[in-house]
Amino acid sequence: MATALALPAHAQQQNAGAGNAGVEKRGRITPFNGAAMPEGAAADKGDDKSAGGNKKPADGAVPSSGVNVFDRMGAELPALPAEKPFTGKVDDAYGAFQRGYYLTAMDLALPRAQLGDPAAQTLIAEILQQGLGVVRDPKQAAFWYGQAAEKGDPAAMFKYALILMEGRYVKRDRKKSEELMKKAADLGNGSAQFNYGQTLVADNPGPKGLKLAMPYYEKSAEQGIADAQYALSQILVNVDGIEEGKRARAREWLIRAARAGYDTAQLDIAIWMIEGIAGDRNLEEGFGWMRRAAEGGNVVAQNRLSHLYINAIGTRPNPVEAAKWYVLSRRAGLKDDALEDFYLGLNEEQQKQALSAANKYRRS
Repeated sequence: MATALALPAHAQQQNAGAGNAGVEKRGRITPFNGAAMPEGAAADKGDDKSAGGNKKPADGAVPSSGVNVFDRMGAELPALPAEKPFTGKVDDAYGAFQRGYYLTAMDLALPRAQLGDPAAQTLIAEILQQGLGVVRDPKQAAFWYGQAAEKGDPAAMFKYALILMEGRYVKRDRKKSEELMKKAADLGNGSAQFNYGQTLVADNPGPKGLKLAMPYYEKSAEQGIADAQYALSQILVNVDGIEEGKRARAREWLIRAARAGYDTAQLDIAIWMIEGIAGDRNLEEGFGWMRRAAEGGNVVAQNRLSHLYINAIGTRPNPVEAAKWYVLSRRAGLKDDALEDFYLGLNEEQQKQALSAANKYRRS
C-alpha cells in the first residue's frame, strides 16, 4: 500500500489529448519510439527499487531538494534569519538518537515508554524496527508502534497502519489500518497523507478517486513527499474539472519530484519539456533530464536518450553515445527495432566504441 501508485507514476500511461486553457497538451506521452517493454514488465515502471534510480525510505518520505548550491553558484545568498532561543523541554533520548547513540537513546526512552509516553514508545519502535544498536525485532517494534498509535502519535499511527495492512506481525485489519492512516493524515503526517490518498484512489477508481485524493496529495507534496508531488502533477494534467490556477502548477510539482531523485519524474519532465506538455518546449533542458534519468538506471530513459542523440534533439548528434544507450537498454530487455536497425548500420569501429562505453558504464 505504501508504494503502489494508482497513477501513471508506477503503473499506467495516458494518451495525449486536447488541451484546456493554460495547458498546451494534456495527457501522458508514451516514452516508446516503437520500443517494446521486456516481457512481464510494467510499461511505466521507471525503476523499482522501490521504484527507482535513487532509493527512498520505506515510507516514501523523500524531500525535494529544491534549488541546490550549484544552481545558485555566483548568486548572493540571502542572510540567514536570527536563530530563536529554544524554550521547550529537551528530549535527551531523541538527542542521543540523532547523534547515533542508539543504546543510550534506548536506555533513556524505555522507562518513559513503559510509563506510557507515546514519543518514547515511537522512538523505541524505530530502534527495534531498524535494528539500530540492537538486534532487529519487528514484532516488538509493532507492539510499541501500536502502543504509541493508541495514544495519538501521528508517526506511530502511520507505521502501525502499514503493519496492520500487511498483517505479518499483528492480525491483519484493513478497516483499522485505514482509520489510523486517515487520523495520521489529518494530524499532518506527510507520508500518511500520501498513503491515504492512495487508498482513496484504490477504493474509488477513475477521476472521482483522484479528485478525492487530491487534497491529501497536495498537503503531502507541500511537505516534500516526492511520490505525492509526482502523483499531483499527473492529476493536474490528466483530470478534467481542475481549477486552472492549480493546473498551471503541474510542471512545477513534477520538477520538484524530479529534483528529489525520483527517476520516473525525471523521465516524465524530460518528455513534457520536449513535447511541450503543461508548458513551453525546452529541448535542451528536456535532454538534460532525460540523460539524468538514464544515468540513474531508468531503462526507458536510456532508450529515449538514444533517440535524442540520433535525432539531435536538445543536443548534437552522437552515434556512438546513441548506440551506447541503446545497448544498455537492450541488455535490460527493452527491444526497439528502429534502434536495432540504427545500430547495425554503424561501422565496426563505432559499434566497438559503443560496446566499450556500455561496458564501462556498467562497471561504474
